[in-house]
Amino acid sequence: MINEPLLRPDITLTIDSDGVIRDAVSSEDLADESLAPWRGRAWEDTVTRDAGSNVTRLMAQSRHSGESSRIQVHQRLPSGREVPIEYTTISLGKKRGFIATGRNLQMISDLQTRLLDAQQAREQDYWKLRDVETRYRALLDATSEAVALVRAANLRVVEANIMATKSLGLVPGAEFFPGIPARDRKSLETMLGVVRAQGRAPSIALHLSSESLWSLRASQISSDAGSFYLFQMTPLAGVMEPKNVAEALPLEDLIQRFPDAIAIVDRDGVIKRANHTFLDMAQVGIESALIGQNLRRWLSQPGADASVVLSMVQRHGAVRGMACKLEGDLGSVTNVEVSAVGDRAVQASYFSIILKDETAHEPLELRTSFKNATERTGDISLPEASLDEIVKASVEEIERRCISEALEKSGGNRTQAAKYLGVSRQSLHMKLNKYKLDQI
Repeated sequence: MINEPLLRPDITLTIDSDGVIRDAVSSEDLADESLAPWRGRAWEDTVTRDAGSNVTRLMAQSRHSGESSRIQVHQRLPSGREVPIEYTTISLGKKRGFIATGRNLQMISDLQTRLLDAQQAREQDYWKLRDVETRYRALLDATSEAVALVRAANLRVVEANIMATKSLGLVPGAEFFPGIPARDRKSLETMLGVVRAQGRAPSIALHLSSESLWSLRASQISSDAGSFYLFQMTPLAGVMEPKNVAEALPLEDLIQRFPDAIAIVDRDGVIKRANHTFLDMAQVGIESALIGQNLRRWLSQPGADASVVLSMVQRHGAVRGMACKLEGDLGSVTNVEVSAVGDRAVQASYFSIILKDETAHEPLELRTSFKNATERTGDISLPEASLDEIVKASVEEIERRCISEALEKSGGNRTQAAKYLGVSRQSLHMKLNKYKLDQI
């Protein structure tokens, strides 16, 4: 067995049983420091005041037990310079004193400081990149065109905006329309040849889905990560009109306005759609930052993570009221009740996940206030009014009073007030405008 070479100590002290330094030797690294003035002085007098008590305690322990130990001190050198030294003591016996070998920690301390500075710099760079990414995604989603960034080597999607995801189903990692008709495939390859030669190409018309004709134009982007195509796609006139009554229903608006969080995921838990409430819980600014991410990123509690929920749906057909924790990107933790179901009873391909914020349940105090407000509606006087008018006025009075009390209890925090009332922020905002309470 080959032994590793021992590190040579920077300072070696010979100390008697009374704690007085009898000899002091330094290494070449401290050759400019003469340790001769230490001879005959108590060891505790050569260190800083805060370290003196540690040295005294160490020497008392060595005199009492004869055991060796280790200590870190700020050593004051004869020149007045202070350096961090880690001493290892070797006992020579209770009455014979001990030898202390010291290693200079200055270099380690400097490295730790530099490491801390580097970590802080990386953290600042990270938040700058996050800000740039958020602005980039917001800009990408602001356009009415479907935009996709596709890797030139394999025509796989790297990034897609919300329009491309909703209208064409493009998500990161997917191949860019492998099933388009042969004639359109030839046109696409011809256009990409022009892009590679000239950097961009005029738009062409392609059937990107079975019933839709789209205008596609492309440009090339080169970077250290490789070469990419930027595809900008616009539906040609009339192709986006709904074909039947089911398509005409405002399902998108209903989902987005739903007060509970909703996410649509595939068999692997990859998010395909999410409503605004889910964005709030996950602390994500825009939906495109969620698309293509795995639900486990936010639903990761052991034993109740996204994979467990999906597994239970596949085995039992549905999940109702499962207690979980949703962790936001900025550190928030929300207790939620999860309900989920697949698109088919057997071998489901997609799953709808509904997460209900448990803190949004109406508190007992508010229910009592609601009851009191109901009792006070007898104060409303509507002579010669119809029953419908009386009921409408009563409901409005109850709503007005409950909203006022919720805002008072939440200190004017409208988000918290909406949770107290069990409604969405949009609904609360509409009620405030309706009852002229938006100045509260």
